[in-house]
Amino acid sequence: MATISVQTKKFADLEAILSVTGTEQMLIHDGNGVKVITVKNLHKGLQTDIDSVRNVLADGAGAHNSIYRGKNLGTSVTAEQYKAISDGTFAGLYVGDYWVISGVTYRIAGFDYYLHNGDTDTTKHHVVIVPDENMGSAQMNTTNVTTGGYVGSAMYKANLNAAKTKIKSAFSGHVLSHRVYLTNAVSNGAPSGGAWFDSEVELMTERMVYGCPVHSPMGDGQKDPWSAMHNYTVEKSQLPLFALNPAAIATRYDYWLRDVVTAAHFAFVSLYGNAGYLHASSSNGVRPAFCIC
Repeated sequence: MATISVQTKKFADLEAILSVTGTEQMLIHDGNGVKVITVKNLHKGLQTDIDSVRNVLADGAGAHNSIYRGKNLGTSVTAEQYKAISDGTFAGLYVGDYWVISGVTYRIAGFDYYLHNGDTDTTKHHVVIVPDENMGSAQMNTTNVTTGGYVGSAMYKANLNAAKTKIKSAFSGHVLSHRVYLTNAVSNGAPSGGAWFDSEVELMTERMVYGCPVHSPMGDGQKDPWSAMHNYTVEKSQLPLFALNPAAIATRYDYWLRDVVTAAHFAFVSLYGNAGYLHASSSNGVRPAFCIC
C-alpha cells in the first residue's frame, strides 16, 4: 500500500511558487465532497466568464463613456495612459477616474466628446476633464452686463487665465486645442451672434452639466432659436460624468456656466444644487472643462 504523506504545516509555512505549468492540482469542493482539479482545467472553466467580462469592458469611447468607476489614477498621467488616449482605446480609463495633481482632483468627465466637431475637424482622441472643486473665484464682468456674450466677458478675456496656467502645468503639452462655437453678441438680453474660436479651457454650459438648457434663452414658438438667440453649439449633450453620477454636479460650491441668461445675468450652478443665474458682477466659482490628448 502506498504511503500518504500528511503535512501538518500552516499554509503560511508552505513553499511558495511563482508560476504554474497547468498540471498542478488544487483542492475544490463540488458540493458533494473534496475533489482535485488541475490548474489547466480550472482555467478552462473560468475562461468563458473572463471573455464575457472583456466583451463588456470593450475598448473605445462608446463603452468607456458608459461605465462609471471612480478610481484614483495617481499624481500624474503616465506615458501608458497618454498612449491609451491617443490610440482611442482608453484602456484602463473610465468615467469618474481621477488624478490628484498639486492638490487638485482632475476627474474624467467623458471620452471623445468633441470628436469630429468644429469648423475644423477635431480628429484627435481625447479625454474631457472637469476638476472636482472650483479653481478659484472670479466675476464674469465688472458690472452687471452680458454685452459681447461669453467671448466679450472679463472671464473669457482674463479671469480664466489662472486656471488655464495651472491646468497647462499639470498636463504639459497635452491640453487639446480644438474649435468651438461661442456667443460674442447679445441683443435684448439674448445671444444674437456667435463665431468659431480656438478653445483649450472654457467654462461649461448648461447642456454639458444638466443635459438641457434651463435658463438660457430658447425658442418660444415665435422666435427662431438660430437667428434670434444664436444657441448654436457643439456642446449638445450632457457630459457622461454628470449623466452617470449626478452627485458630481453639486459640489457645495457655486460655479459659473457660460450661458447668457439676460442682459445682466449668466447661468450658474448653486451650492445648494439648483440651476440658477446670477448678476455678472458677482464673484463666483470657476470650474472649467478641458480636454487632454
